[in-house]
Amino acid sequence: MAVCNTFIGCDPEVSLIEKWYSFIIFLAVLIGLSLGQFEILRTISESFIVPLLVAMLYITFLQIPIEEIKKSFKNIKFTFTSAIINFVWTPILAWMLALLFLGDQPALYLGFIMLMVTPCMDWYLIFTGIAKGNVGLSAAILPLNLMLQIILLPIYLLIFGGQTGVIELTFLAESILVVLLTPLALAFLTKVLLENKQQFREDLISKLSVLPILFLSLAIVAMFASQGQLLLDNVHVMWQITIPILLFFAVNFIASQQIGKIMNFSTSDKASLSLTTLARNSPIALAIAMTAFPNQPLIALTLVIGPLLELPILAIITQILLFINKRKC
Repeated sequence: MAVCNTFIGCDPEVSLIEKWYSFIIFLAVLIGLSLGQFEILRTISESFIVPLLVAMLYITFLQIPIEEIKKSFKNIKFTFTSAIINFVWTPILAWMLALLFLGDQPALYLGFIMLMVTPCMDWYLIFTGIAKGNVGLSAAILPLNLMLQIILLPIYLLIFGGQTGVIELTFLAESILVVLLTPLALAFLTKVLLENKQQFREDLISKLSVLPILFLSLAIVAMFASQGQLLLDNVHVMWQITIPILLFFAVNFIASQQIGKIMNFSTSDKASLSLTTLARNSPIALAIAMTAFPNQPLIALTLVIGPLLELPILAIITQILLFINKRKC
């Protein structure tokens, strides 16, 4: 089923790539590990990571109409509810789960928190469409979610991760400047320059829309090529994040459905609320992790493993939401 993304159009190629997102990421991991067996590739691959991530985020930000952030407040009840769950409740839940299951593994602890405090920015709309949720409503709050997570991510890291001894403020500030604010500013400047060329801008975004996943995959290839052996030596600890990830989705799904019921949302709006507050934005968190914590590859590994579990879980949840929708009819 092809679902139109509000910002990148109805390109079936994009929908197909997003549908195979987990497989593409897994393939990138395998390719990276294979290339890392060659010393020359292992040596030079690290230099490609940051440029690829900046390019990825630039195109991603270009697709998001930040200037339309005011549309988020047309349905104030939904926006307020979603924001409270995403930016108040979810960070607290992530911190509790990380403390309970990953407290003795600082890198996994931070990686898990970074993954869970950043809401998804784009492909969750596809799951919303499949689940017969209110895609327009979910899309309207996307610019607000983007701005809030950029502002709040460093604050969450300092509040929940400051005691780990892993965070260095200089690296964190530099990372935010290079991989978040720079592509955001470039995207904004591009939109200003193309303000009077609406059709050209839409065509450009449509043609570029497939590139973020490509650039992210290449960055993952480079990361695993440069740090593959160290990650393989520690891959056994990655099983530790499986339980907290599963619990996060289970608890948040139940919570979002119950809160939607309390707020008297329609069935489609409750589906939108669930998927808006469940889908996570690993690319932004991964970009920060790779630059702010260059000596902690397990943090980045956590953020790569996360989507491999997340997407099948979201696929199952969409089927549950469809079943709920049919039962209501």
